[in-house]
Order: sequence, then C-alpha cells, then structure tokens
Amino acid sequence: MIRTAAIVLGLAITTCALADSTLQVNRPSGELSTEDGLIAWQRIFAVLSHPRCSNCHTDEHNIPMWSGPSYGRTRPHGMNIHAGPSRMGVETLMCSTCHITSRTPNTLPHAAPHAGHPWMLAPAAFAWHGKDSASVCTQLRDPQRNGGRDGQALVEHIIHDAEAHAFITWGFAPGGGREPAPGSMQAHLDDMLLWTSVGMPCPEGAQP
Repeated sequence: MIRTAAIVLGLAITTCALADSTLQVNRPSGELSTEDGLIAWQRIFAVLSHPRCSNCHTDEHNIPMWSGPSYGRTRPHGMNIHAGPSRMGVETLMCSTCHITSRTPNTLPHAAPHAGHPWMLAPAAFAWHGKDSASVCTQLRDPQRNGGRDGQALVEHIIHDAEAHAFITWGFAPGGGREPAPGSMQAHLDDMLLWTSVGMPCPEGAQP
C-alpha cells in the first residue's frame, strides 16, 4: 500500500552529511498536482536510466553492463565479468577484486571506480536496465519489487546512501572522466520527495 504526503512530509530526518556539503530534506509545500509529480518522475527516470545507475540494475543473468557516450555502444562489462547469484562475484571473481570500498574521490581515468559500500549488482528483482519509463515507474512504486519500500522508505534510501557515500552518491560524482548522472543528489532527493508526496504517479501506459 502506497503511503502518501502525510507520511513523507512527516520525515523526522532533516539533514545528513554528503561529502563537503549538506543534503537537505526540503519538504514539498503549496498545492501540488499529479502533473507536478509526473514532471518530477521524468527527472527521476533520467537518473535511474542513466548508465551510472542502470548498468548495475541488470537481470538474473547477473552481468553488469557498460554503456554511455564513452563506450559507443551498450555491451557487457569487460573482462567477462559475471557477478553470479550472489550479485557480487562470490562464485566467479569478486567485484571487490577491482572495485574497492572507499570514500576517497574517483580521480584516476580508466581505474575501477569505488564507493563507500562494497561493490555489487542491485538485486535481480530491481533490474531495470533497458526498460522504459512506465515500466520502471510501476516497478519502483511496487513494494514487492522495490525491497518492500513505501514512499517514505524510498526517500530514506537516498538519505542513507548519502550517509554511506554509496552508489547513488557516486553516480552524481563518478570522477575519472565518467559522465555523471543528470542533475545532483539534492535535486534527485527533492524530486523523490515531490513524487512520493503526490502518490507516485506514473506515465500513461504504466500498469497498476
């Protein structure tokens, strides 16, 4: 069951550390409409579908992808990487063999990126690489396919990621000459607050 504005706007958390700045929980105010939510969703989807996010949101074949302007075409991760059912390479070659857990900036071109959380693929149930906006929207608001999260928990997921300096945070500042996800971590959080506050509307064609 989707929780609405009263729950999302009642978040007790107000700020959290994010690198050298502060991530603010800007509670939506004023009269908001479903159309406002759909516009926010368009920006959210631009982030979720960007290579910095979608390349690790792959299906049960457990293969991370390489895509984006620097690659020319979408293709499986190099070196024949297979993350296995563990989604972190326990069965084959651990992601941590190259992707270290570190909060230091990613500055070296062509070096394996690192983040403040052990590197792994998202669970297969969260796969959306190559899916369209309506499909991803339906998936993200479905607790059975988003890790059991309601609107408040989706917001808190972003906040917790910022505290850990994990994968969402890295996506907006990937360094090493990589193209970052569009916008900023703050803008993404603002959009998620707005979208969830008006009931998580999805584009036309989305399934209930």
